[in-house]
Amino acid sequence: MAPMGIGGLVNLDGSPGPRAIDYYVERARGEVGLIITSFFKVENEVESFRVVVPSISRHAIGPFAELAEAIHSLGTKIFVQLTAGFGRVVSSLRLQSQPVSASPIPHYWNPRQTCRELKTEEVEQLVKAFGDAAEVLAAAGVDGVELHGHEGYLFDQFTTALWNRRTDKYGGDLEGRLTLPFEVLKEIKGRVGSCFVVQYRFGLKHYMKALNSGALPGEQFIEAGRDIEEGLQMAKMLEAAGFDSLHVDAGCYDSWYWAHPPVYQEHGFMVDMAAAAKKVVRIPVIAVGKLANPDLAEKIIAEGKADMVAIGTGLLTDPFWVKKVREGDQERIRPCIGCYDGCMGRITRGKPLSCAVNPATGRERFYRLERAESPRKVMVVGGGPAGLEAARVASMRGHRVVLYEKDTSLGGHLLEASVPNFKKDLATLLSWYRKELTTLNLDIKTGLEVSAELIRKENPEITILATGSVPIIPDIPGVEHEKVSTANDLFCGKKKAEGKVLVLGGGLIGCETALWLAQQGKKVTIVEILSDLMIGGIPVQHMNRLMLLDLLKFHRVEISTNTSLLEITQNGVDLLDGGSERRNFPADTIVLAVGLKPDRELYKTLEGQTSNLYAIGDSRKAQNIMNSIWDAYEVARMI
Repeated sequence: MAPMGIGGLVNLDGSPGPRAIDYYVERARGEVGLIITSFFKVENEVESFRVVVPSISRHAIGPFAELAEAIHSLGTKIFVQLTAGFGRVVSSLRLQSQPVSASPIPHYWNPRQTCRELKTEEVEQLVKAFGDAAEVLAAAGVDGVELHGHEGYLFDQFTTALWNRRTDKYGGDLEGRLTLPFEVLKEIKGRVGSCFVVQYRFGLKHYMKALNSGALPGEQFIEAGRDIEEGLQMAKMLEAAGFDSLHVDAGCYDSWYWAHPPVYQEHGFMVDMAAAAKKVVRIPVIAVGKLANPDLAEKIIAEGKADMVAIGTGLLTDPFWVKKVREGDQERIRPCIGCYDGCMGRITRGKPLSCAVNPATGRERFYRLERAESPRKVMVVGGGPAGLEAARVASMRGHRVVLYEKDTSLGGHLLEASVPNFKKDLATLLSWYRKELTTLNLDIKTGLEVSAELIRKENPEITILATGSVPIIPDIPGVEHEKVSTANDLFCGKKKAEGKVLVLGGGLIGCETALWLAQQGKKVTIVEILSDLMIGGIPVQHMNRLMLLDLLKFHRVEISTNTSLLEITQNGVDLLDGGSERRNFPADTIVLAVGLKPDRELYKTLEGQTSNLYAIGDSRKAQNIMNSIWDAYEVARMI
C-alpha cells in the first residue's frame, strides 16, 4: 500500500486515531503485504503548524503499538513514512509563521511570497528529530520507515538544485544536497540499529518546465528540476549510503498530475522510472503510479521492472484488492476513477479522508454494512450511479430490491461520460456495478419508465428515486438550430460535431468535451462567462484541473473567458466580450455544456403522498459521482 495522507483520522497530538487504525487494519484484512502509512512529521518547531497534522511525539508509542500489533496479527508488515516537512508547498493557512525551505525561493501557492531559508542549526535539529521519531516507532514494533523524499516536499527541496542554493554542508553539488537524507539515515540507524529498515522515496524526474509549470507525457521540453540522469546518479548514491530500498516515482507540486495521477494519466505511466532505477542498484525497488490493474501489476514483476508494486488509491476504493486477486476474483475489484474528490479533495478542505466510490473508507467501523433486522420491499427508480449503489447496498443488507431503468442499459450518465478514451475508468466502474448486481441476483427491469401509477400499484415499503439529471438548455435565440447539440448527445452518438466547434461552458463537462473533440482533430473553442475555466460549481480537484488545462493547451483548444453567447445565427454565434464588444464568431457546431438540472418530476408527483420516499443523486441535486454514490450509500445503509 502506497503512502497516502490520513487527514482527519489522527488524534489531537497527530498520532493515529481509532479511525486511522481501523482504516489500515481493513487493508491488512484484505491481505496487503506491506502497508506504508501516511507521512508523519517528526517535529513542529522548525516548521510550526497551527492545525493538527499527522506527527510523532514521545507520547505516540501507544497508538503506533496498537496499529503495529493489529497489522502484524494479520500477517502484514508496516512502514511509517516520515517527513522533514512541507517547505515551499505548504498552505500558508496551516502555518504559524513564514514558510521555510532549503533556500529563499518562491512559495508554490503564492509565488509572490518568499520562503525563509532554514538555518544550519535548524536542519541539524530536524535530523535529531528523525532519530527521536525512529526510537518511538521501533519501540512500538513498526517494521521500518520510509523517508518522504519525493514530490517537491522539504527533503526534495534540499536535494534539488533548482530549490537548494545553500553554501553550507547541506548545499552545493548533488552529494552536498543529499547530506540531509544521509544524516537522517545515519541518525536513525545509530539510534535503533542497522536492522531497522530505512527506505527512501523520490522522483527520478520532476517533469517540470519551470516553477509552477508541469510537462505532459510525451511533451518535448527542457527539464527545470531533476532529470533522469541525475535521478539515476542519486539512486546509486542512496544505495551506497546504506538505504535498504527505494520507492521510485516522478513529479512534484509544479507537475502535480505526475505525483497525483488523475484520470487523464495512463495506467502504469511511471513504471519506466522504477525500471530505470532497478538497472543501476541492487537493493529492492518499488514501482508506483496507477498500478491497480492486476494484469499490469503482475506483468511489472514478471518482467523484472520492479521488486514490488505499490498501490495507492486502488486500495482506497477496494481494501480487499489483494485478496480478490489471490482468489481469482479480479472482476470484483472496485476501481478508482481518478477524481480525488473523496481523498485529497476532502483533506485539502480540512475534511476526513475517504473515497468517492467507497464511502466506508476512513470510517470502516461505523459504515460497515449490517443485515437489516426487518427486510423491506425496496423500489429503486433509475440505473445511474446513485441508483446502482442504492440497489447494491440495500440488496447486500437483505432487502428485497427491484431496480427500474427506463433505458435498455444500466449506467445513466456513466454511459456517455465513459466514451472518451481518457474516461475509461468510468466504464470499468460501470462494469463493476453490473457484475456486483448480477452476483446479488436482484430483480432488474430495464426499458421501463416508472410512473406514479406503477409505484402505487407495486406498493413498495421504501421508494428510492434516482431519476438523475438533464442538460440545462439556456434561453438563447437560435438554440433550437440543427447545429446545436448538448455534450450528452454528442457522447451518446445522437448527434455529430461538424467543422468548427464552439463549446459553450468551461466547466468540467465542457472542457472534457472540448478535449475529446480536439483529439479527433476538430478545431474547438471554449466560451466561458467566468474569468477562468473550471472555477464555478462543483470543485474540480487541483491535479485534474491542471492536467486538463495543459491538455487543452497542448491540443490547441482556443479559450474565450469573460464572454457571453448572445445569439446563435446561421453563420455561427454572436458573442459579448468582457469589454462589452459584440462580435460574430463563425461555428459549424455549437455544443451546450452549461450544466445539469435535477429530474424531479416523479418526486414532485409523489411527495406527500408516498411514505418512505427518498430522492438521491442528481435527482436531489445535480452533482458529481461521489455525491451521488454517497447519497445512495447513506440512504441504503439506514433503511
